[in-house]
Amino acid sequence: MRKILVTGALGQIGSELTMKLRDTYGNDNIIASSRRIKEGHEKLIESGPFEVLNINDGKEVSNVVRKHNVNTIINLAAILSAVGEKDPLACWNVNMNGLINILEVGKEEKCQVFTPSSIAAFGPNTPPDNTPQDTIQRPSTIYGVTKVAGEILCDYYFKKFGVDTRGVRFPGLISYETLPGGGTTDYAVHIYYDAVKNKEYTSFIDKGTKMDMMYMPDALDAIINLMEADPSKLIHRNAFNVTAMSFAPEELADSIRKIIPEFKLKYDVDHVRQAIAESWPNSLDDTAAREEWGWNPKYDIDSMTKDMLEKLSAKLK
Repeated sequence: MRKILVTGALGQIGSELTMKLRDTYGNDNIIASSRRIKEGHEKLIESGPFEVLNINDGKEVSNVVRKHNVNTIINLAAILSAVGEKDPLACWNVNMNGLINILEVGKEEKCQVFTPSSIAAFGPNTPPDNTPQDTIQRPSTIYGVTKVAGEILCDYYFKKFGVDTRGVRFPGLISYETLPGGGTTDYAVHIYYDAVKNKEYTSFIDKGTKMDMMYMPDALDAIINLMEADPSKLIHRNAFNVTAMSFAPEELADSIRKIIPEFKLKYDVDHVRQAIAESWPNSLDDTAAREEWGWNPKYDIDSMTKDMLEKLSAKLK
């Protein structure tokens, strides 16, 4: 039986993944953790074991793993791209020093470890269209630097110490449950909220800027399916390209207008986040994930838009 510790469990991915894991493996087998308790997460905190945990304290991590007999760690605690640019040292401290603590505990306690990477691991010299699984990675953000280093570090712990490390490179993630936490792709969540509430949205990303995106249900399936995959078939292990769709703001607006015809899109470009977006790929080649562990997303832009607008219309009443 899996006993899974989820770090960053109150974040955008963690808050939904924790509940899905509890549905799948049982409430008592999923230990949610966060550096601090946040309002609005009472249901998650009360539905199963919860620990206040700072991943920068390796002893704390080890104590929680031993206390709950954890055999799998899903490490989602991280500082994202736009926030990371405001405080690079804090980004490095959480994303790298925290990760190495997780890997050390994984080594000592023989835990499987999942750590997500990101399209931010690529940079302006990376081929932008249908970006290969294995290609040049020279990111221009500290967040991207930590993700490249994290991919390599996870590979090292697998090859050197036999830690069963796994991970994917997530694109922008879109969800109706939890607002994002300071990423460059956040516009693709906020646009839906404003479409429902105001019938218009002002985008901080410019027209024509394509980025890879994924609906959260597909992202959750990617984590679980990779963790359950036959290890003998995994060649890349820690940095699988995964994607579901690629679009620019105006294409997302066109999808929304199929349901809300009066929706208007305006632009007020944030040049920091725009520069980050322009350094990332337009689209990823996810052949390796499809071949090695059967990756196959369920949602495209229109099916995602339909579901997002339905769910948010009910939520925001």
